[in-house]
Amino acid sequence: MNVIETALPGVLIIEPKVFGDARGFFFESFNQQRFNEATGTRFDFVQDNHSRSAKGVLRGLHYQIQQPQGKLVRVARGAVFDVAVDLRKSSPHFGQWVGVELSEDNQRQLWVPPGFGHGFVVTSDSADFLYKTTDYYAPAFERCVAWNDPSIGIEWPKLGMTPLLSAKDTAGLTLQNADVFA
Repeated sequence: MNVIETALPGVLIIEPKVFGDARGFFFESFNQQRFNEATGTRFDFVQDNHSRSAKGVLRGLHYQIQQPQGKLVRVARGAVFDVAVDLRKSSPHFGQWVGVELSEDNQRQLWVPPGFGHGFVVTSDSADFLYKTTDYYAPAFERCVAWNDPSIGIEWPKLGMTPLLSAKDTAGLTLQNADVFA
């Protein structure tokens, strides 16, 4: 696998080695030993999730204030613009974001470490989004920072429509008012 550093230390783009021919393709989507070696981390993944969303659906910016989750995310069908935001108050990158296109065509993955908020918007007609987490979903500790908080300034792609949000995401807090990590 090829690992590409982003502007936020610890957030990594992972490009698996893809073997393709006229019949299709094959790639190893996850290998714990190779992931640890390539990223320099030692996380165990405990849960796999799969969501399907229509064009314009925006999910995030989600995180868990306790039992923080690292996420290894990818798209099996369609395309998304995926975002990670540093929510560690002690970090010199606090409140900064990085975004990357993940799609069935580029087969990239994004490693979002614990301590970061995560979100994405679907840019194709629909998308199947898969992610592994390093801790279990804990609804009592789930938090949401507003996707459009001007203090963060995420440059979401122009889709020609208003993003479709859940009630939880509509109620997201500004970074200034949100619970964040020390």
